[in-house]
Amino acid sequence: MTLRRWERSIICADPGPTAVAQESFKCPDDFGFYPHHSSCDKYWKCDNNVAELKTCGNGLAFDATDSKYLTENCDYLHNVDCGDRTQLEPPISTPHCERLYGIFADAAKCDVFWNCWNGEASRYQCSPGLAYDREARVCMWADQVPECKNEEVANGFACPAAGEISNAGSFSRHAHPEDCRKYYICLEGVAREYGCPIGTVFKIGDADGTGNCEDPEDVPGCEDYYGDLDLKSIRKSELLAGLALQSGGAPAATKANVKSNRPAPKDSN
Repeated sequence: MTLRRWERSIICADPGPTAVAQESFKCPDDFGFYPHHSSCDKYWKCDNNVAELKTCGNGLAFDATDSKYLTENCDYLHNVDCGDRTQLEPPISTPHCERLYGIFADAAKCDVFWNCWNGEASRYQCSPGLAYDREARVCMWADQVPECKNEEVANGFACPAAGEISNAGSFSRHAHPEDCRKYYICLEGVAREYGCPIGTVFKIGDADGTGNCEDPEDVPGCEDYYGDLDLKSIRKSELLAGLALQSGGAPAATKANVKSNRPAPKDSN
């Protein structure tokens, strides 16, 4: 039997050899997928007017937004409005994964998060100066993420005191002490870490608290930062990627990665 559409992979838990309790459900129609009355990660599958209770993978919930009840869709918990369906299966955890499926913050580093699929964790890191926000589930300025300790926001860098830098006002730029590509921006006394585009490094300006990203050959001490990398090819690929995004497309590598990371639908039985 073929579903009308597969927008996301359907991952169902193994019901086990025995059932703890028998539930009944009267199918409103011959075919469809209907939410359980109390469990957000359970749903009823009706086929020829016969109901079968199904359970989404641990960390997924049944999305009941299809008003026609023709879509079998288990999605991440944070994407599903459970409403009064508050019950969930107990968590099954693996290293870095609170449940088998989901996106979870790292326990030690506020700029790292993990995408868990069937208990396998893939590590992701926010760009310099950003941290993973557990509520919004996006990378935000580190100083705006409550879980981030002050010393983690800019790796311990402290902005100069007011009046310490002449003519800098409330905004200034500062070189990273070890990494030629990184630098700090201080705004109203708050430091944020940035990174120059690939192929460039940070060059300290003539005036205190100033600087820009320049070619490494123009920055004393950073000439060999990229080693033997072909910077011309890197800059060309960056330019082409930018043009593709501006035209509404996506780089071929990005499309390939998305496709390869999407598991094929599994048998729900």
